[in-house]
Amino acid sequence: MKQVYPATIQSGAAQTGNYILMLLEPEGNRQMPIIIGQSEAQGILLAKQHVATRRPLTHQLMVNTLEAYGLSLMEVTIDRVVEGIFYATLHLTDGFNRKDIDCRATDAITLALLTDAPILVDDTVMEETSMRMERVPEENAAPSLQQLHEELQRCEEAEDYERAAEIQKQIEQLQKQ
Repeated sequence: MKQVYPATIQSGAAQTGNYILMLLEPEGNRQMPIIIGQSEAQGILLAKQHVATRRPLTHQLMVNTLEAYGLSLMEVTIDRVVEGIFYATLHLTDGFNRKDIDCRATDAITLALLTDAPILVDDTVMEETSMRMERVPEENAAPSLQQLHEELQRCEEAEDYERAAEIQKQIEQLQKQ
């Protein structure tokens, strides 16, 4: 299994209303695209940014239900892909017992973001669906943490949440280093 994180969501070029979610390896050079719908993109972006809504949306309702019953999400796995459809599993525990539940990959990713659970991809799925990215040469220095925070604030003021989510992930990665 390879751990990944959702890096970007871009408008799909082929079909109107579709988006491309890019999952990246934190320490690798592969990216895995998943075509998702508009509501799935919105749910993932809200979860990535930890945006609180006035009332719980469906994914937050699920998290609240798990907590109410003493369950926690240990991790999610993207297990297989069949005819372009990604299949995932939620791995839950009550501290003693483990329960695995089949779900859509986008739901698994959103729940993982809301609970800070790891997102894992089966090695075979990663090999079949990912593509290699070129490494950025060292002389092309990454923006500073200060620059990223300023850019994040500009994006939030402009309500460019997609770009803000990308910048937030960059900030989180820099802070882990």
